[in-house]
Amino acid sequence: MGRRDALKTIAAATLASTVTPAQAPPGPARPNILLVHCHDLGQFLHAYGVPTVQTPNLDALAEEGVLFRRSFCTAPQCSPSRASLFTGRYPHSTGVLGLTHADFAWDLRAEEKHLVQYLREAGYETAGIGVIHETRGGAERCGLDWYRPPARAKQAADEAIAYLKGRDNAATRPFYLQVGFIEPHRLPHDKESDMGFLGSDLEADASLGVTVPGYLRDTEGTRTELAELQGAVRHMDAQAGRILDALREAGLRDDTLVIFTTDHGIAMPRAKCSLYDPGIQVALILRWPSREGWHGGRVMKPMIQNIDIVPSLLEALGIETPSDLHGRSFAPLLEGRDYAEREALFAEITYHDYYDPRRCIRTSKHKLIVNFTTAPSFMDPSQSWRPRSDTVVPANHARDYHKAVELYDLEADPWELSDLSDSQEHAEIRKELLARLHAHLRDTEDPILHGAVTSPMHLKALEAMGLQ
Repeated sequence: MGRRDALKTIAAATLASTVTPAQAPPGPARPNILLVHCHDLGQFLHAYGVPTVQTPNLDALAEEGVLFRRSFCTAPQCSPSRASLFTGRYPHSTGVLGLTHADFAWDLRAEEKHLVQYLREAGYETAGIGVIHETRGGAERCGLDWYRPPARAKQAADEAIAYLKGRDNAATRPFYLQVGFIEPHRLPHDKESDMGFLGSDLEADASLGVTVPGYLRDTEGTRTELAELQGAVRHMDAQAGRILDALREAGLRDDTLVIFTTDHGIAMPRAKCSLYDPGIQVALILRWPSREGWHGGRVMKPMIQNIDIVPSLLEALGIETPSDLHGRSFAPLLEGRDYAEREALFAEITYHDYYDPRRCIRTSKHKLIVNFTTAPSFMDPSQSWRPRSDTVVPANHARDYHKAVELYDLEADPWELSDLSDSQEHAEIRKELLARLHAHLRDTEDPILHGAVTSPMHLKALEAMGLQ
């Protein structure tokens, strides 16, 4: 039996012993939970200050609930970030250091516990629709009792509405329903085309103009792509709104905790696949009408990360929180209890399209990035042979490569365009942040400290040569 087969056997045994459905424990009633997540959104919503994107349904959710203004992910690419979202742990600890699908083949370690497994053990009926990108094991590995695969937003919303309408509201077990939309991920128009935001059936939206962020050049190509992105986001918002309407019509609104989030930044140059803020900022909006502090149009300003969602839910639901989670509960923040704000947060990327390991530390004032290869200065997420959008920095992507260290003053330079790593004036802050980042990597046992990280494809190549 090969190593991967052995891990699958261990994973199956772990699932069999940990996700058997249980009856809801006695005590205060627990809420239903609806978690809606999408690809590649970042904070590209009207509620987060993008005036030209039309997202009335998610804006309304924020007006009724809680919006986290400084919300970040642990990784600026799909699978690693989702692994953190659903486990409360950093990607390098979960085993998901790159994409899980096809020959990328990263996967959750057998011992990693998914949010769904905690909830199922606590008596929840667990259901899922659409995107599962944090594991190769699909719904069974996550611990879902019921699953439907459509991930395009319209079809996923149809499935979610059918689930809510068909559920027996007198059921004694609360439900957990996660719905994963592909949009606004880039989509193929046909087999021959590059990847744009519209695929073959969405429409661009520039009816309110477009908002060009400061890290992109204001060109015709950039504006065209942003109009397409706005159309895809508007479509995604409409489908999220249909699900929220169905929740209300089923009489479940007040008894349901709604969470809306995404995996990482928008799929534009120097956002997705980068450790700059446009790559790691994410939307996080929640609403729990019956829980004091978890609703009311509040805006939370402390820095939080997607690793905080699992421990926050576990604490709020009265479920024991494991000591090995890296996230920290924000329930005390919402409920007016003692809460120490983060002084710093950490993010990482190891593999995506190719090996390009980077690690960063972000404080309220500074960002320090360490690059472990001389790869191009940013990994292009456009999935296009001829990208249409250009960055302000670098001026020529084809001739610019990583430095070992980058340092930015986020207050003076929020778009991270002026690297201060060689500035004598900033030598002490560089030294301090390097030491703090090293301590984080050491304490969380990041394999990058021990040399290059071996990919599943590397092992597959060795196996093909009869060496594995």
